[in-house]
Amino acid sequence: MNYLILGFAKIKYMPYLDFYLNSINLSENHVDVVYWNRDLKEERIPYKNVNFIEFRKKMKDDNSKLSKINSFVQYFYFCKRILKKKYDRVIVLHTLPGILNCWILFWKYKEKYIFDYRDVTYEKNFLYRFIVSRLVKNSYFTSVSSNGFRKFLPKSCNHKIFINHNIVKNSLLHRNDIDSHCKNVIVRLAFWGFMREKRLNECIIKAVSEDKRFELHFYGRELNVSIKLKDYAKKIGASNVFFHGEYQPEERYEFIKKIDLIHNIYAESTNMMLAMTNKFYDGIIFYVPQICMSGSHMGMIVQEKEIGFSCDPYKKNFLNEVFEYYQHIDRKKFILSCDNCLKKCIEEMDFVKEKVNSTFLRVD
Repeated sequence: MNYLILGFAKIKYMPYLDFYLNSINLSENHVDVVYWNRDLKEERIPYKNVNFIEFRKKMKDDNSKLSKINSFVQYFYFCKRILKKKYDRVIVLHTLPGILNCWILFWKYKEKYIFDYRDVTYEKNFLYRFIVSRLVKNSYFTSVSSNGFRKFLPKSCNHKIFINHNIVKNSLLHRNDIDSHCKNVIVRLAFWGFMREKRLNECIIKAVSEDKRFELHFYGRELNVSIKLKDYAKKIGASNVFFHGEYQPEERYEFIKKIDLIHNIYAESTNMMLAMTNKFYDGIIFYVPQICMSGSHMGMIVQEKEIGFSCDPYKKNFLNEVFEYYQHIDRKKFILSCDNCLKKCIEEMDFVKEKVNSTFLRVD
């Protein structure tokens, strides 16, 4: 059987690719995976028996939306040529590949594709939101990376919308390698991943710079926002704020050992107020408490599940609340809460995996 997976980023930035490839018998089926090499650096291919098709076009994550249009058009034509081939099933690993290729999906692959929905950046646009609803209705089923995203999807399709968490199997293999209960004399707060929010993080950097009970560490590619934040930290003399640059996914197992709290705060977009980040899952896997934005979907979950603390960095003296929370964590109760939350997430993932294996991959 022939399967196509439409990706929209470099392979190392698609950890959710694992979930679908692990569901397919790669020795008996042909699988094409489209990925977008945006920095033109050589990609390490971690999978065997999979045909990877590279779309090679430089585009930075923090480019303006307008400047990305030409790249999106080229990506569309690239995918269109591939989709004209005969595939038995298609897996669309992001909203934009679905939007750009919607007509051929509706016409040629109706109810033969999975729509993996993990971004609500453009949902304020009526036409965009309409196409998303049609993608859901014409899909075999739709998986969401956060239940917070359901508010943008048709309620009439709830029976075919399932949550599929971003838990990387390799992370679970390292769970017992990390004793994250380090209780440093100084509370080490860390953020890792793509930096989006300048104003929010300037506020956090300033607060930390004035509070020597904390250190703040940033791990990730130094692009537009992170460069400006680094300059800002230097300008105000924030000697307890550190920028460590780009890292490979497996390298986070090392720096997680050294931290006390995860900075998982986002506040400047609807998408991030509703999203579930990879750091959320790192927190429950490696028993690291996390702080999230008050009023966000993750903020609600970490409070409800007792795996973290929701706060507002724009509030005066918010670090006092964070420090107070951290000092009074009941470690045994916290570990149990992480285990229960992780168990629930894995059960929901297993449900989707069974749905993929038992019906979607069977071709009539």
